[in-house]
Amino acid sequence: MKKVVVVLVLLMGATSFGQNKNAKAVIAVDGVCMMCKVRIEKAAIKTKGVKSAVWNLDTKELRVIYNDQKATLASINTSVAAVGHDTEQIKATQKAYASVHPCCKYRDDSVQKDHNKDN
Repeated sequence: MKKVVVVLVLLMGATSFGQNKNAKAVIAVDGVCMMCKVRIEKAAIKTKGVKSAVWNLDTKELRVIYNDQKATLASINTSVAAVGHDTEQIKATQKAYASVHPCCKYRDDSVQKDHNKDN
């Protein structure tokens, strides 16, 4: 009987260590095309601790699943801004924004209009 109790206690202890540390979040990110989508998702995924990143072109929302022990929303926002895309929390530097393809210049009204013709 003592062995059964010991085994149960060990199993209960092991399951408590397996707690889910994943967090989900939605971040508003500016962009206008599929090239933007690839760049935004790639930047987010390269952030240590991010497990999934999907940016929606229509809603301009980046949905992420990340390990909150390894990544923060601030680190994800920083990674996306570093590749030239403004987020709701961090605006990309002029240097980072200048590095995006001319088709992806989402701050330019004419580029916005060109992309909206397709929709």
